Amino acid sequence: MTKSELKDFLDAKAEQYEHPRFLESDPLQVPHRFSKKEDIEISAFLTATIAWGNRKSIINNSLQMMQLMDNAPFDFILDHTEDDLARLKPFVHRTFNGEDLSYFVKALQNIYQHHGGLETVFSRYRSDTGLQPAISRFKELFFSLPHARRTTKHVSDPEKGSAAKRINMFLRWMVRPDTKGVDFGLWKDMKPGQLSCPLDVHSGNVARKLKLLKRKQNDAKALKELDENLRKLDPKDPVKYDFALFGLGVFEKF
Repeated sequence: MTKSELKDFLDAKAEQYEHPRFLESDPLQVPHRFSKKEDIEISAFLTATIAWGNRKSIINNSLQMMQLMDNAPFDFILDHTEDDLARLKPFVHRTFNGEDLSYFVKALQNIYQHHGGLETVFSRYRSDTGLQPAISRFKELFFSLPHARRTTKHVSDPEKGSAAKRINMFLRWMVRPDTKGVDFGLWKDMKPGQLSCPLDVHSGNVARKLKLLKRKQNDAKALKELDENLRKLDPKDPVKYDFALFGLGVFEKF
């Protein structure tokens, strides 16, 4: 395909897959159950945190987290007691367990009480070219309270070579406009052009077949390469192609 043909192909696929009907099988359905800004972003962050493995399991366990927080995550984050945290202990999703979830609750409380909330943190540390530096600074701040070492693996760090798929997905949800009824567009201070594609096995494999990506590992260097190529296709909204790459990989076995 020529560059023009590739753009037309991916634009059509992005249009096809950025549709609310796909929320029925997507973890993004969980934050769509809320209307308050803080409830949406907290539920989205926690859902994205456990978004690896079987998608049905991700959705079920994300809903369980919300139930453990009385389906009012922001109020729970701000006002939880030690007894409330004890209710979280049995939770488990793969290697993310109740101990991890309890720390995440405390860290989020710290961020909302002392650092202006999730949006403020990411906005403060972003660069002109992207949000990857903000992810690294966010991780530093998130783990500024006493914590178990094992818990740190559940927040990725681009500066340590990670593609940070789950946080980039969360940022897509928060920043991209809600014109299609899929993403939320809640964070107005950041632009879609600053986002990075949530790079995983599916999007990576499709990107390589389409010659958008040469690097074999799905790491920070691969993400930089993919971002550069997607921004050539649409500098203002490169991450809309996440829908195309993921849809082609998961639904069409491209």
